[in-house]
Amino acid sequence: MKDQTISSLTASQLRIDGPRLWHSLMELARIGATAKGGVCRLALSDEDRLGRDQVTAWAREAGLQVTVDRIGNVFMRRAGEDESLPPVMAGSHIDTQPTGGKFDGNYGVLAGLEVVRTLNDHGIRTRAPVEVAFWTNEEGSRFVPVMMGSGVFAGAFSLEQAYAATDVAGKTVRDELEAIGYLGPQVPGQHPVGAYFEVHIEQGPVLEDADVTIGVVEGVLAIRWFDCTVTGMEAHAGPTPMKLRRDALQVATRLMQEVVASAASHGPHGRGTVGMVHVHPNSRNVIPGRVQFSIDLRNATDTAVDAQVAQVQACATRLQAETGLAIHIELVSSYPAQQFDAASVAAIAQAARDLGYSHMPAVSGAGHDAIYLARRAPAAMVFIPCKDGISHNEIEDARADHVEAGANVLLRVMLERAGVVE
Repeated sequence: MKDQTISSLTASQLRIDGPRLWHSLMELARIGATAKGGVCRLALSDEDRLGRDQVTAWAREAGLQVTVDRIGNVFMRRAGEDESLPPVMAGSHIDTQPTGGKFDGNYGVLAGLEVVRTLNDHGIRTRAPVEVAFWTNEEGSRFVPVMMGSGVFAGAFSLEQAYAATDVAGKTVRDELEAIGYLGPQVPGQHPVGAYFEVHIEQGPVLEDADVTIGVVEGVLAIRWFDCTVTGMEAHAGPTPMKLRRDALQVATRLMQEVVASAASHGPHGRGTVGMVHVHPNSRNVIPGRVQFSIDLRNATDTAVDAQVAQVQACATRLQAETGLAIHIELVSSYPAQQFDAASVAAIAQAARDLGYSHMPAVSGAGHDAIYLARRAPAAMVFIPCKDGISHNEIEDARADHVEAGANVLLRVMLERAGVVE
């Protein structure tokens, strides 16, 4: 018996079935398919039920035992030689954006399932159990907060908070879980996890731009969201001279530029975005009296993103003193940076190297269930490129060879962690 290692045969020759994985992705994408080639499968909808039923049916066909917890997280288990060991887990989500694509989330779940199918094909037994999970309402399109299932699992917020969340029609999470038949018996968080790996499309352009196949994800960016209001005075655009104006928009745009500058000055992982702007009264010949806009700041560490925040706030203080206009900045959401387990990250890099895939360090600018799983167990992520860096869009796409490569890396690291029984 060999523990925590792979036989020479497995290490050199074992690969997933790429066409089978691709076929599964395309089959799942038929559930909630949109006219433009994307997928709309909102959390806890009828389409989500059908997607869940399909994935769990595939899992049972592969001999997996299916368990569901009280927030609807699904765990699909392949027994190990030593059932007392916590499982080595792969996972992601199968809910989508209203105009989502075929790969976001779905790839991570079906790549995990393909790992299991490959082990079955070759009669490989692992010392620790191997599991595939999918988490409820990762996208947050229908219910907030985002990453709901994994968040409840990790204790980031309570089951009661999640149950009380409602959609625009006033339907609650608990009622919809019951309606689709996925209100399970297991207490969230009581399911053991020995290690967690999530393979995902990058959802950005970095890997494609670098012509690299595997992104070795070292962590997830810290996020700070603010609402900003600049208050001036409405006045007629014609009679009011420039030097006597209290133009809220002109002051707001200077602060918006500082948001972008703060990211540039705290590279390479700084991000600064103003994505939402409301101008009052929004009339062609009226000087704007009030501007409200969003500020989204991100960086690889909390220290770096907080430096960005300080830079923007200092600019706001200067502008307020210089112009006399009131500037109010309110923090509305804050997510700490999440560094992934160093040993797991190193294992992913080594797997890519051993398999002959080009690879590079990466960070995630988007949220993933792995963020919360990292609070419970050693966790890491594998990225592959997506076409033009586009995601959360019906034209989201990925190359079949990249899809296969990411799953092969996943297979390698899961086997290393679970151990092969000979």
